[in-house]
This record gives sequence, C-alpha cells and structure tokens, in this order.
Amino acid sequence: MSRRRRSPRTAPPQAVVSLVHLGCARNLIDSELILGRIAEEGLAISGDPAQADTVVLNTCSFIGPAREESEGAIRDLLERKRRGELERVVVAGCLVQRFQRELGKRFPEVDLWAEISDGRELARRIAKLAAGGSVPAYLEAGGLREPARDAARLLSTPGSYAYLRISHGCDHTCSFCAIPAIRGPHRSKRPDDLLAEARELIEAGVKELVLVAEDSTAWGRDMGLELPDLVRALAELEGEHRLRVMYAYPNRFPWALTELLRDHPRVEPYLDIPVQHIATPMLRAMRRAGSGDQVRALLDRLREEVPGITLRTTVLVGFPGETEADVDELVEFVGRYDLGRLGAFTYSPEEGTPGFALEGAVAPEAMQERRERVLEARDRVLAASQAALVGGELEVLVDTAASEGDALAVARAAFDAPEVDLVTYVEGSAAEVGERLRVRVTGLDEESNLLAVVAPSQDRATDR
Repeated sequence: MSRRRRSPRTAPPQAVVSLVHLGCARNLIDSELILGRIAEEGLAISGDPAQADTVVLNTCSFIGPAREESEGAIRDLLERKRRGELERVVVAGCLVQRFQRELGKRFPEVDLWAEISDGRELARRIAKLAAGGSVPAYLEAGGLREPARDAARLLSTPGSYAYLRISHGCDHTCSFCAIPAIRGPHRSKRPDDLLAEARELIEAGVKELVLVAEDSTAWGRDMGLELPDLVRALAELEGEHRLRVMYAYPNRFPWALTELLRDHPRVEPYLDIPVQHIATPMLRAMRRAGSGDQVRALLDRLREEVPGITLRTTVLVGFPGETEADVDELVEFVGRYDLGRLGAFTYSPEEGTPGFALEGAVAPEAMQERRERVLEARDRVLAASQAALVGGELEVLVDTAASEGDALAVARAAFDAPEVDLVTYVEGSAAEVGERLRVRVTGLDEESNLLAVVAPSQDRATDR
C-alpha cells in the first residue's frame, strides 16, 4: 500500500510592527526602547506604518496642540483599521499615563493601551496579540519608573547623534506644566549606568551625545553630585564623541559647567536653557524661580564665562494676566540677547495644573499674534547672525549623506542642535553619516539654513 505524501505546511506570515512617535526627545528614547523590546520578541519592524499589521503610537500630552495631535493620530489609525488596512492599534506613552483608562471609553477600538514603562511587558503583549492570542487591554506602569540604566534601544536617529537621558521627572511646580504629574518627581540615573549607556552608543559609531532630561541641571543632586561631574566623566570616555546639553533649567545653575563648555574639546559650547518669559510678573505667575533681571544676569554671566556660547531657549506667551507691555519686554529681550535659536509657544490651560483656572485669560487670537511678534524678532536675529557666516569656514557633522536623489548632504555646526535648530546643506560632498567636514559657507536658503561646499583647504575635519 502506498502512502499519500502530505503537502508541506505553509508557515504563518511574520507579524510586522511599526511605531509612530510623537513628542520630545525624551519620548523618542521611550519609542526606541519599545522598538528594542519588540525586536527581542522576534517581531519584524518596519519604518513604514503602511506595511505593518500592528502600529504602536507613542503619544505626547505636554500641551493642548500635542494632545490634539495624539488624539488625531489615534483616530487616523482606527480609521485604517476599519478599512481593513491595519489589524491592531496600540497606544502608549504620555497621553495614556495622564488620562489612563478614560481614553478607552472614547476609543474602544484600540486593542491595547500602555502607560509609560520600560516596554518589556508591552512587547510581550504585542507579540501575543500578533500570534492570535488575547491579552488584557490595559497595561499599567506599576509605579514610577526606576532611574536605572536603559536597556538596548533601536535607534531611530541618524548614526551621527543619539539622545542620552540622564534623569526622569521634575521637582518644579511651574503653574502651566503637567510634566510632574505625568513623569513624577526628579530621579537621577546613576553615573555608572550613564557611562555604560554612553559607551554603547559611542561604540556603535555615534559622534554626538545629546543629554536630555526634564531638568538637566538637577542631575545628581539627589546623590550629592552635580551635572558638571557627569559631563566631565562622559567627555573623558574614549572615542570621537562630543556632548551637547539640553533642557538646562535656569534655577540653581551649576556654574562649574561653564569651564567645560568653554575649554573641553568634547563639550559643545552650546546650552539649551528654557527661560519661558522675561517679564517678572509673568515669571511669578508661572511659578518660575527668580525675576527678569535675574534671568538677564544669568545669560550675561554665561556669555562672559563662555565667549561665543550659543544659547537656545523657549518662551511661553499668552499666560493668564499677560499684558502687551509684558510682550514688548519679551520682544526687546529676544533682540537684545540675540536669541535666534528660540521656540515660542502659546499657553494651553492644562487640567490639574495651578494655572488651569486662573483669571485674566488671553484670547486665542491675541496669543497667536503675540507669538508671531516674538518669532519675527527671533527671525530677524537669526537671519543676521546666519548671514554673517557667509564667506567663512566652519566645521559640521554630517547627519544625512548625499545620494543620487539628493546631491546635498545635511549637516550641523556646533551651534545647531538636532531637530530643533537649523542645518547646513553641503554640496559636492561624498562624506558619510557621522563624518566631520570643514566647509565654506556660500549662502542661506529662505529659512536661514546655511548653504556650503567642502572647504578647499580641508576636505574632512579632524576631531577638534
């Protein structure tokens, strides 16, 4: 009797997961951690949500427009799911942490909600869903996230730079801000953990470590240390990396940092220091420490101790009680201190913050007009400072190499942080991502980005 041969079984197609990131650099690190845990579960990852059967949305909930963007993205993904273009929608991050199970009532078609965590259990649940199983539809964080060493991340930044989160949470009580309610109080990550994370990034070829936190200048105080201790240790690691400090709260500034910003070849002479306003009544209403004169004195001292430093800041307009005179003072401040690298935001009343029910609300139209005035002052300063560079030479770090489809490499000088500042477009360069070039500035584009060519005197720059 002959045996009938069985047809070979066809293996089920591998689940493909894509992640959509919204929000700040700190949230981007969370996205990279989630991707790392998903990869460890053996799932395929695509950078194109249209190619995935499961999409993870990592949300932001800092201010009203960010919240609206997050909720709009949820609606868009659910519409794709209804059309059969997508099988599963997972929503994670700050929006979930802040509003928790309330969101499930508004968006019942979401397959899985996840508060802020290290991503391990989230990845396990996604894998189980992708395999056809069922899981509880809500993942709690289980308390505040420990300030431990971050696990391996699947970097979504170019190979030239990566973000290094040095702490979690914030102890300040700014009346407009919901971050402490979302992220909790300040907790510093230990120096050994941060050095280990930095070594991994440097060994992976990263040339610029961008230090981020809710409050960078508070790092170490809960351990009897100060931020300059960490910056020096990171700068002394073996490699070709440099450091950039972002989100430096102006209160209790660690002045030993200026020596490193001025003299250390691995520390960029750049500081992001959000001041939020300059009018003293506004600073007090916002529950910011100090006065307008103290903010000016801080910037004056920084420029005195670090000649040529680039200062970046953010300001908030339209806070309840703000007057036209307050805005006039802010506009004058932007021009006087040449703050060409500046972000301006309109006030968003955040439920649960002290500023939510304050009297003296500013009309939305007035807020927008005030923001435009501030940005116009910024753009005048920026255009003048960028134009002054035309004809000169400078060193840049390549973030995107030139290709057949785009003959221009995209790079940045020391005075430009990734994503929030300007770029330099370099023509005729064969440099790879992560290389440093000496370029000659030939002009500006309509947004004041620099246009450049490789300097004839030096095709490729060496570590300074």
